[in-house]
Amino acid sequence: MPTDVRQKFRPRNRIRVAAGLTLAVGATLLSGCSSSEGSPTLTWYINPDDGGQAELASRCSDASGGAYTIETSLLPTDAAAQREQLARRLAANDKTMDIMSLDPPNVPEYAEPGYLAPVPDDVAERTTANVVEGALAGAQWKDKVVAVPFWANTQILWYRKSVAEAAGLDMTQPVTWDQLMEAAESQDKFLGVQGARAESMTVWVNALIESAGGHIVENPDASADEIKLGIDTEAGKAAAEIVSTIGKEGLGGPGLPTQTENTSMVQFQGDEGSFMVNYPFVWPATNAAVEAGTLPQSLIDDIGWALYPRVDADTDTAPPLGGINLGVGAKSEHIDLAYQAIECIVSPENQAYYFATNGNPPSNTDAYNDPEAVSTFPMAGTIRESLELSKPRPQTPYYNEISTGIQQTWTPPSDVSPETTPASSQEFILEVLRGEKLL
Repeated sequence: MPTDVRQKFRPRNRIRVAAGLTLAVGATLLSGCSSSEGSPTLTWYINPDDGGQAELASRCSDASGGAYTIETSLLPTDAAAQREQLARRLAANDKTMDIMSLDPPNVPEYAEPGYLAPVPDDVAERTTANVVEGALAGAQWKDKVVAVPFWANTQILWYRKSVAEAAGLDMTQPVTWDQLMEAAESQDKFLGVQGARAESMTVWVNALIESAGGHIVENPDASADEIKLGIDTEAGKAAAEIVSTIGKEGLGGPGLPTQTENTSMVQFQGDEGSFMVNYPFVWPATNAAVEAGTLPQSLIDDIGWALYPRVDADTDTAPPLGGINLGVGAKSEHIDLAYQAIECIVSPENQAYYFATNGNPPSNTDAYNDPEAVSTFPMAGTIRESLELSKPRPQTPYYNEISTGIQQTWTPPSDVSPETTPASSQEFILEVLRGEKLL
């Protein structure tokens, strides 16, 4: 799963998608064609979910009064494959790129060469009002809104109440990584983190460095040969100390080198679970397993949640930011209509619906007042607070090189050293950016 973890779960009510609306896997739906009523058809390239985006497409098509029809085209499940498909289509001046679901880290890569149609000022003003800070940051490039925040995602700290109590931790107060490591060790339990060589490692390293007051990229809009990295810094060494300790001391469990969001959740749900950083999908997934009888009801009663752990006790945490922004291709033949459709899609009402049925948190704070969303996610307030504190991964056109470089040099966790990894990782990435080494 990519970092924002588009984890699917069964909503309480089965989503009914209009009969004429289908998810076309790998297909290109021509936006230049017209519906039977003669209105333009807009193509929305969506990431996999439980049908929520298709339902929103149907709703907004109906709400347009015949001005347009939105049809969806499903992108690959893997985040890297999504990025590659969109980048290739945009570079080829594909006219079907009417609406695109974009990972925040990839936004600069599309914006810098002019692949995205400018967001009209009035649309930007309306669609970013009451949007959480983290999501707004992830939709900007060079201090300008270049995509529209749709849903946002963040990791929170999940914990077993029984373990925290036995370890003497007061979970009503902020906790640090050091405290969690000590508590897990004292109770002979495992910490849930994602140690696989995947995007999730970049998410973890970035959150640690940001929480320690640093940044992986210090001048995001610089060229490849002028970019300055903040990995070989005190913040980077603090991050490496945490990753290294969890890896070398076996605190993450025997499966840590291949552990993903899903496998760390399974470990957390078991007898050796204690604390875990992970996305909100954990809650509906665990409830579904309890309802199916594969996990006991007592597990639900034992699960608590709090903000992402701090690196330093006196410094606010900087949780990971994920989610999806909506962009419009510069070569779309229906740019104005596409932005009208996007305004409908990201309305607070539709974001609340998407949260309650598909589990993806809203970027708009108004949506957190929806009773059904709060009923489905009792930790909605913690999620919102986390999003306000969250920091995006490096916003740079060279994100792919930086992320892949981190994945290659910070895994497995047991090989990470605070004395050597930050320096060697930084140098390797700079050499890649200078064209001296290959990933």
